[in-house]
Amino acid sequence: MKRVDDFRLKFGKQELVPIMTGGMGVDISTAELALEAARLGGIGHISDAMVNTVADRRFNTKFVKDKLKFYKFNVANVDKSAVQFDLGQLAEATKMHVGKTMEAKLGPGLVFVNCMEKLTMNAPRETLRVRMRAALDAGIDGITLAAGLHLGSFALIEDHPRFRDAKLGIIVSSLRALQLFLRKTARTNRLPDYVVVEGPLAGGHLGFGMDWAAYDLATIVAEIHQFLRAEHLDIPLIAAGGIFTGSDAAAFLENGAAAVQVATRFTVTRECGLPEDVQQLYFKASEDQIEVNQISPTGYPMRMLTNSPAIGDGIRPNCEAYGYLLDSTGNCAYISAYNREVAANPGVKRVSVKDKTCLCTQMRNFDLWTCGHYTYRLKDTTRKLEDGSYQLLSAEHVFHDYQYSTDHKIALPD
Repeated sequence: MKRVDDFRLKFGKQELVPIMTGGMGVDISTAELALEAARLGGIGHISDAMVNTVADRRFNTKFVKDKLKFYKFNVANVDKSAVQFDLGQLAEATKMHVGKTMEAKLGPGLVFVNCMEKLTMNAPRETLRVRMRAALDAGIDGITLAAGLHLGSFALIEDHPRFRDAKLGIIVSSLRALQLFLRKTARTNRLPDYVVVEGPLAGGHLGFGMDWAAYDLATIVAEIHQFLRAEHLDIPLIAAGGIFTGSDAAAFLENGAAAVQVATRFTVTRECGLPEDVQQLYFKASEDQIEVNQISPTGYPMRMLTNSPAIGDGIRPNCEAYGYLLDSTGNCAYISAYNREVAANPGVKRVSVKDKTCLCTQMRNFDLWTCGHYTYRLKDTTRKLEDGSYQLLSAEHVFHDYQYSTDHKIALPD
């Protein structure tokens, strides 16, 4: 069987190791993790999820504090339509996060930013436009459009001077989603440079319904590959979701994929943004602790660990500070669920909300432990220490294991 290193992802004359690290928010796919992937000749993702919050954490800015101070009058109000992001601050935060990452980049690889359409931020088009344009201004190598169909996203940046220079791609989970995207963006005369095909075993939000188990990544990749060949479209396909070993990856590359996107195994690296105590819980997770549920306010099913503190938590909505999921009318499914429970439980100091979660606050606090289907196998990728904990890995070790391993073997750390 061939190794991943026997293949290369080609963008014109540029050749890359066909390994892309996924863009996990909020700052789980850190700049440090993305930079390691790029240094090693692959592609690393950062995420712009809750970028104001990330900037505050990394650069000691006060974007969140200033927003909360400005809208503090509205904290007790169930109507959040007044809570808007300052677009200038949003651009500044994005440029800082992206720009500082790009300044530190070494090696032959690339750094992309994962840009979620479902981060509607009470002004879907305006905030998405600012995030993408600011990332381009700051020198990002590419933008991956995620968590949505993005039917109008290319149009938001088609007048940007780097529109045809930067790599632009999209994550899809079906041929139909790709066909819709290509049809709607055709007028910009700009094809995506790559398509990430994300299957049902991926972590976090899924592009499937609760019948996700009826679908198979290899089948979807083959279907999209056949369509692109029939349409004479030379667009690299990148397979993602449940690719746990180098041999898993090589099998997709041998069957027409140009690269693979991987994330779960990088959650337990020292470069990952997860706190170490949470990383140990990922190592210790059993298969029956991994579930797909519908508590995300986005409307997408989401895979996570069942012992996540966010599940059932009834924290008051923090929209004045965050509000990243407010739709264009200032609504969020968690706000509705929270207010319903408050009304049904008068006098209760802290209600429990079972059906939705405050995604912003819980992700910001690392209390919503999203994960890939094979997280329960992470314990087999490292060594158990004398105190019962597991040895953290380096991103370089995991990257090279994907790149060079054969026969479904996983190299343990020294």
